[in-house]
Amino acid sequence: MASGNDALPFVFRGDEMLVSEDEDGSVGLPRMEDVSLDSDFRQEVGELDGLPCVAVDASPEAEAPGGASFRSLHELSASLEDRYFPMAGRAKQIVAWNRETRFCGRCGANPERIESFEKRCPNCGMLFHPRISPAMIVRVHRGDEILLARSPGFPPKIYSVLAGFVEPGESIEDTVRREVAEEVGIEVRGIEYFGNQPWPFPNSLMIGFTAEHVSGEIEIDEKEIEDAGWYNAENHPPLPPKLSIARTMIEDYLERSSIP
Repeated sequence: MASGNDALPFVFRGDEMLVSEDEDGSVGLPRMEDVSLDSDFRQEVGELDGLPCVAVDASPEAEAPGGASFRSLHELSASLEDRYFPMAGRAKQIVAWNRETRFCGRCGANPERIESFEKRCPNCGMLFHPRISPAMIVRVHRGDEILLARSPGFPPKIYSVLAGFVEPGESIEDTVRREVAEEVGIEVRGIEYFGNQPWPFPNSLMIGFTAEHVSGEIEIDEKEIEDAGWYNAENHPPLPPKLSIARTMIEDYLERSSIP
């Protein structure tokens, strides 16, 4: 595994990543030579700009060195350079996978790492790979308006498109119809694929769709949604971070709406 000072370190303490801080408030990656924290796990996870990237799981007691701090990826999504964020998400998921597979779920033994992203239980032979959870995210339109909603877990004032995890036995299109009906009480049709994005909160693959409102008035599920409404290009609330597929989907709508 790469360990030289030219490697790019993605260091996590719990769910927070270590970043360097400049006097102007900008953040970046620390230098590998400055990462002398006690760690339980180090793994090369890819390459960026020709340099190896290393995921590091720091001990819970680790303290950030001078000029650095531990911050959540949610917070960093608005300040970390775009080119670093996908690798940071990958590193976070690999660190979490290693933590969560310290014991075999079938027999309780300690799995052994046999490949970079594969473990095997020496007792029962069960294999463990990093978990990916598929989820749909959908932009629903009604005429020249789109549906935006606010979840209790969002940052203040932010609204976004609807999303939800795929359940066993469902197609992704089934998930779109079910989640829209459950969260806002409306029916949709014309479901079309938009795009996808790995999203490390916690280990999702967000698969984006667009859909058309068919019937029903908004009736929110208050366990999932605080507020929802129909908005247009001239009247909409604050939007999600630019790195997210949700923002990409909304901006695509805004661009289309501005075309004469």
